[in-house]
Amino acid sequence: MSHHTPSRHLPDTDREADTAAADPADDGTEPAAVATETAATGAEPRDGSDTGTDAAATARKPGRWRVWRGWRARYPRASRGLSVGTTVLAGALVVVALLLPNRVERIEFASFVRIPAEGVLLAGLLLALPPKPRRIMAVVSGVFLGLVTVLKFVDMGFYQVLARPFDLVLDWILIENATDFLRETFGRTGQVLVVIGVIVLFVAVLVLTTLAVVRLTNLMVRHRPVAARTTLILGTAWITCMTLGVQVGTVPIATKGNAEFLGNRVEQVRAGLKDARVFRKQAAVDAFAKTPPDQLLTGLRGKDVLFTFIESYGRVAIDDPAMAKQTDAVLKEGTGRLKAAGFESRSGWLQSPVTGAGSWLAHSTFLSGLWIKNQQRYRSLTTSDRMTLTKYFGKTGAWRTVGVVPGVRRAWPEGKYFGLDHIYDSEHLGYHGPYFSWTPVPDQFSMEAFQRLEHGKKDREPIMAEIILASSHNPWSPIAHMIDWEDLGDGSVFHRIKKEGTNPTEVWKDPEKVRAEYRKAIEYSIRSLTEWVERYGDEDTVLVFLGDHQPVPTVTAGDTGKDVPVTIVAHDKKVLDRVADWGWTDGLKPAPDAPRWGMDKFRDRFMTAYGPRG
Repeated sequence: MSHHTPSRHLPDTDREADTAAADPADDGTEPAAVATETAATGAEPRDGSDTGTDAAATARKPGRWRVWRGWRARYPRASRGLSVGTTVLAGALVVVALLLPNRVERIEFASFVRIPAEGVLLAGLLLALPPKPRRIMAVVSGVFLGLVTVLKFVDMGFYQVLARPFDLVLDWILIENATDFLRETFGRTGQVLVVIGVIVLFVAVLVLTTLAVVRLTNLMVRHRPVAARTTLILGTAWITCMTLGVQVGTVPIATKGNAEFLGNRVEQVRAGLKDARVFRKQAAVDAFAKTPPDQLLTGLRGKDVLFTFIESYGRVAIDDPAMAKQTDAVLKEGTGRLKAAGFESRSGWLQSPVTGAGSWLAHSTFLSGLWIKNQQRYRSLTTSDRMTLTKYFGKTGAWRTVGVVPGVRRAWPEGKYFGLDHIYDSEHLGYHGPYFSWTPVPDQFSMEAFQRLEHGKKDREPIMAEIILASSHNPWSPIAHMIDWEDLGDGSVFHRIKKEGTNPTEVWKDPEKVRAEYRKAIEYSIRSLTEWVERYGDEDTVLVFLGDHQPVPTVTAGDTGKDVPVTIVAHDKKVLDRVADWGWTDGLKPAPDAPRWGMDKFRDRFMTAYGPRG
């Protein structure tokens, strides 16, 4: 074992070359003990060698270090194997971090046999820097690579749920919503375990990528000539493959994916900051702001008007071949039963601003007539004086305005913005049954509670109600089923029904089971609503119901569309005559080619149709 100590005045490159020559047994990878110390401190051995330590220096090392040195001396082959294996793992980790896509469906073998431009440039930079800046750059690069990798994992989750990437400016509030969803679906223990797992994974990724980059940097420095030639060859190969467009299948060999990934994020942040100014200008325009109250919604005076959102009721429930037959049967049955009770209906399509989740963004888009596509716009809207459909009904003085929002389980300050006279949340519907995963109150009970608390009262004024039906909310397991309306009572009957239901943990192991349960949940919500109209509706009942957004990609199976069905149901023929020029389809099921509007267009079209000129 060499004890040669290079001169302090020898240039850094000479010291490293001298070290490589001093220990011919070195394979270019540090043994595990030295690697651990080196990676943890970000420093290289002072003499550039893993063996060039004199006896006095060794004696001053901690006992654990001496144990490692002794183990290496006794088991040189095992030590060498461990060193090589650790270096290979470090290299694999860095390659995976550099080449990992940010969408699950794009992960394939070809994704990891590419040449990353960022990796080639970083290797060249590290080789060119002096020792101290190089160590700093290695640590910083490792941490940054870890953060990028974590962001890619977050993107994967967002694409799986929301069919879009994570917004670095606007999406932080969704973390709290996600933890609430975990608690309601898998219980407090499940929530805590998942949160702990995410934190551990985050820290582990940062630490491991940093240690891996530092280790590979030290390896390159000890073998500078080979590393320099390799970097030059890879750089030349990247330029050639990029110029010629060389691909493996559909995947290009030369990539600058991380640069594009980060460039898109920078542009996303800029767009998010700019969007606030754009939205303020849009919100300032309101075609009905100066309309006198006595000229608003005159075509609906004396009617009970219900705006009802069915959670996750998207076009996939009607169009997907695996669901179409069953959903079609439910819609046809509902259309027939309503017709027998004297009701007619018309249906079309609306395009939601969101998919997978974000119901409140869709609700506020529908009611405000503005495209509420992110949390920043939602906050701006709910702190403004922008009029909504609910506010306009209240402004007339001709309706009592109420909200039935069983999904609200805590203070909801935004509720004041929507101008509702009274709000019934999950704690004020008289429900004493169990939650069904996230869903606090089954839809049939919510509709019966609305009848008991508001619609069924005698000598009342006309009602405008905003009702949210939440039984079709993800994860669709377990779900309730229809029972005799007389048996609903205080909801205790649902304890038995929940026990008969499915387990979400088991259901979500199989995408086909998820899709099947989703369809059943949608059918339950539709039946709850149509049976209520059949049972309690009268000649003054006007119902507008719609989906708020498409379900998660697990259900849509790759469909990125954002269409949702919308239907108007009325007993009075004159109500539907006012929207005859909309071209909507007769019945509860919109035709494939029925008109399709942005959800933000509905408010003004509706108010125009039911105004004095409608």
